[in-house]
Amino acid sequence: MAKQLWAPWRLEYIVQADDETGCIFCRAATLDDDEGLVVSRGSSAFVLLNKFPYSSGHLMVASYRHVGEFAELTDEEALEVHRLAERGMAALSEVYGPQGYNLGWNLGRIAGAGIVDHVHLHVVPRWAGDTNFMPVLADVKVLPEHLHETRRRLADAWPS
Repeated sequence: MAKQLWAPWRLEYIVQADDETGCIFCRAATLDDDEGLVVSRGSSAFVLLNKFPYSSGHLMVASYRHVGEFAELTDEEALEVHRLAERGMAALSEVYGPQGYNLGWNLGRIAGAGIVDHVHLHVVPRWAGDTNFMPVLADVKVLPEHLHETRRRLADAWPS
């Protein structure tokens, strides 16, 4: 029997992304860190919290440059995205102590990308038993902390 992990709360993110004008990553890059949920900024890429996370501390890393295809990232952008993901895992480990991580590029809508025209890397912290009955039975995602507090804590713990 196949097991499935359902994430019905993600539909709100996909619908919202389709309704918004402009790119959420390009917009977040221009906002102040708290408003844009930006955790850290590099020279060619930055890190922000996902507004509709799979788990607490779910980060996304994107280039500042609006790039729709993975192969269009420059070597500098690709390296910085991965270095920022590494630092993000260090900050997440310090603040929340996850037991593992999922890192992933969702390239194209069919591959699960909610935002298809600005490639970005997901950093998802994981804990044993981190899926619970609330999203499945009640279509509700329970997060133990406000996103702005998560952003502050991770930014404070960000490695140099």
